[in-house]
Amino acid sequence: MLVVTGDSFRLAEVFTISRGSRTEAKVLTVQVTRDGVTGRGECVPYARYGETLDSVTAQIEGVPPGITRADLQDALPAGAARNAVDCALWDHAAKQAGCRVWDLAGLPAPLPVITAFTLSLGTPDDMRAAAARNAARPLLKIKLGTPDDMPRLEAVRAGAPKSRIIVDANEGWSAEVYADLAPHLLRLGVEMVEQPLPAGADDMLGEIARPLPVCADEACHDRTSLPGLRGKYDMVNIKLDKTGGLTEALALKAAAQAEGYAVMVGCMVGSSLAMAPAVLVAQGVAIVDLDGPLLLAEDRAVPLVFEGSVLQPPSAALWG
Repeated sequence: MLVVTGDSFRLAEVFTISRGSRTEAKVLTVQVTRDGVTGRGECVPYARYGETLDSVTAQIEGVPPGITRADLQDALPAGAARNAVDCALWDHAAKQAGCRVWDLAGLPAPLPVITAFTLSLGTPDDMRAAAARNAARPLLKIKLGTPDDMPRLEAVRAGAPKSRIIVDANEGWSAEVYADLAPHLLRLGVEMVEQPLPAGADDMLGEIARPLPVCADEACHDRTSLPGLRGKYDMVNIKLDKTGGLTEALALKAAAQAEGYAVMVGCMVGSSLAMAPAVLVAQGVAIVDLDGPLLLAEDRAVPLVFEGSVLQPPSAALWG
């Protein structure tokens, strides 16, 4: 039996990117019950990819009963719906076998990872204050993506002078704006910029020097995305809601690394249940950005454990 329900988690504060703001994380929870054992998965439908809560629910409800994880990869496209079902099937298989998911996947037991902490888009004063509150965190991710980002960059660096910084423009810059900002990103010690230009309008990235590594987010979903990234990007951001689950995420990681890309593992704003499978993918990668639960005012009954910015592997009571 497969059941999908909608859940909402309040955010600790308003979260803003270049596309808009939100005050809650609206997610879908999938439960797969077979032989008295229940596995769970979570997804976050994302409007940028043409997904809604209703459309993704309909996709999930259309999954044939008893489907295998292998057959699921062809039954649903990469995206949020397949992610929730895929992760629920992994969780179910581990519980039924009495082991952990990484044992089934042939992976070493995961170790704790250091995650970035995201500062949402705001006024320079607000972003400086947020940076100062989190200045003890080793890695901050700044949401930008407007033509007026220079004061924000300066403010965050002033508020957190010792933190490593990465920047996510969420496709919000033009080629001209990015060309103007790039030297200042380097001057301020930014280590990476994520999706500076719109996916599909990013050819300029292949025509310029990239002393600052550029990461593909909206431009990279699964392994079929990789040919279109060549020469333009240095890193790929793997999110399970884009790949369509843990199965494809692990395959994308291996394929991307084989082609010479560095790997970032990121997330939508969801609960600990959404982050837990991604911890397996996040092992040994260049950048981990699994801070979704840190942005919430409420979480799952059994949440992930964060010690500052150090994310511990999930317990079996949560997932896997």
